[in-house]
Amino acid sequence: MATIAMDPSLSLQIGRGSNQHGAVPVKEEIQGLIEVYKDGHVERPQIVPYVTPALPPELGVTTKDFVIDNFTNVWARFYVPKSNWKLPLVVYFHGGGFCAGSVAWSCYHEFLGKLAAKAGCLIVSINYRLAPENPLPAAYEDGVKCLMWLKQEALKGSSEWWSKQCNLCSVFLAGDSAGANIAHNVTTRLNSKNLYPLTLKGAILIQPFFGGEARTNSEKNMVQSPRSALSLPASDTYWRLALPCGTNRDHPWCNPLGKGSAKMEEMKLLPTLVCISEMDILRDRNLEFCAALGKAGKKVEHVLYKGVGHAFQVLSKSRLSQSRTNEMIARVKAFVNR
Repeated sequence: MATIAMDPSLSLQIGRGSNQHGAVPVKEEIQGLIEVYKDGHVERPQIVPYVTPALPPELGVTTKDFVIDNFTNVWARFYVPKSNWKLPLVVYFHGGGFCAGSVAWSCYHEFLGKLAAKAGCLIVSINYRLAPENPLPAAYEDGVKCLMWLKQEALKGSSEWWSKQCNLCSVFLAGDSAGANIAHNVTTRLNSKNLYPLTLKGAILIQPFFGGEARTNSEKNMVQSPRSALSLPASDTYWRLALPCGTNRDHPWCNPLGKGSAKMEEMKLLPTLVCISEMDILRDRNLEFCAALGKAGKKVEHVLYKGVGHAFQVLSKSRLSQSRTNEMIARVKAFVNR
């Protein structure tokens, strides 16, 4: 069975109870990313460099950070490519199992700068609150709040540097891994909201992070290297930290196809593009999600990227991953420019 690996400098391992915060033992741990101690203290080692909004001038993308909510410290990074016409707006949520990651992580900054330039879209990358300090639905609430903030900024006309280049009638919600989960769940919460002058046109879900108590074949049988971006034990740990206390992985936020979830047929969902990795433990769950959307009569298309694993587009520098990333960007460009 093939294995997949990400950049060795970003190696992650799963463990429990191996480190100490003073005399307090660790309750949950994903080594290199997060340590949660029994007294509630949380530490996140800086495994990935944090970077400023600057990008190489030759990319032709202007970037700037904005505070969305001072109280919750939610903020966003804007990516505005040079263009002679108005561009689609993509609201993007980063991955990290709801517990790690940042808009300022170098890997996300580089990927989104490239995506904005090559796909021809204006991107707003949301730095939402993280679990376990802020368990779900905090990230979903932050996503809705950011859409309402964008609406108000567009109405006021006070942010012309980006809004004058933005096609407000062509807005997409996007994200990878946990960020794709957020994009999906934010979509379901916006049905009752008046977003004018924004018009939502679609969702882009890259390796969406869903789960369930029953294991899929790829979760059980996909062989992962120790450097994989997502292992099954790490996935379970993320869900324990992110979901409300007393719930399990069949909670609707984790398992949209579970018995307790709303019926797809009754949900107002956007046309959806799902990007799936062949060597990802989430592969089969992502395929099941696409099949359920199609069966419910929703507009959905999916692409399976061969030979690559979870989060390859941000964490792997291999030649194959770079090729697949370019393919993904081309597909996203086609989706947002229809």
